[in-house]
Amino acid sequence: MMSSHLAPCTRSWSISEDSLKRYVHFASERCIQELLSASDSNRPICCNSDTSDHVDGWKVLTFENGVEISKRTSASFHIFRSRWLLKSVSPQQFITVANAIDAAKQWDSDLVEAKYIKDLEDNLSIIRLRFGDGSKPLFKNREFIVYERRETMADGTLVVAVASLPKEIAAGLHPKGNNTIRGLLLQSGWVVEELGDDENSCMVTYVVQLDPAGWLPKFFVNRLNTKLVMIIDNLEKLAQTCPI
Repeated sequence: MMSSHLAPCTRSWSISEDSLKRYVHFASERCIQELLSASDSNRPICCNSDTSDHVDGWKVLTFENGVEISKRTSASFHIFRSRWLLKSVSPQQFITVANAIDAAKQWDSDLVEAKYIKDLEDNLSIIRLRFGDGSKPLFKNREFIVYERRETMADGTLVVAVASLPKEIAAGLHPKGNNTIRGLLLQSGWVVEELGDDENSCMVTYVVQLDPAGWLPKFFVNRLNTKLVMIIDNLEKLAQTCPI
């Protein structure tokens, strides 16, 4: 049974844990399938930054530091994808840092709070990410209530799916902070694939579609290329410090 407050600005739904778990399972399953589709492991990484070819709707924007950045047009905010081959990091090493909290730290160093609100299952959690006043415009005074689901596919591919809960459900789990804008991570996540018999290398794909909410020029939100490369570099270095 769900109930809602009357005021639109504070509307929230009280939801049972079983209902929450069913919803997150359904939503995350769709996100996982979209991530696997985007990983496109049969196509080699493009090293030509001038290409304008479209493959399955993806347009390659740039190739920098070994990272291919692509974009797919959306009716709302564009979807960005980064792909790169890591030759000195095993899938197990990288998956330890491919999570919502570690990735958020790379998006903005002014991450004020990152905590697990609720663990629904061993591989399924609800997380709050809050950024402070000193953050960059994309995250300034914003918070995100997201689910994180981690799955290992039959072929050994590791997938981490992260996306925001609907605002009404998020408000029921955790009231929005004062002077805080609650953004939406429409979809994001990691696909980490093994490469044959080489246990110390992997193909990694990261996908993100973000609506920070509040007023920001759309072109500003969509200019994520440089940041994506930085995130990848930082997480690779972090993964290298993890024991195999």
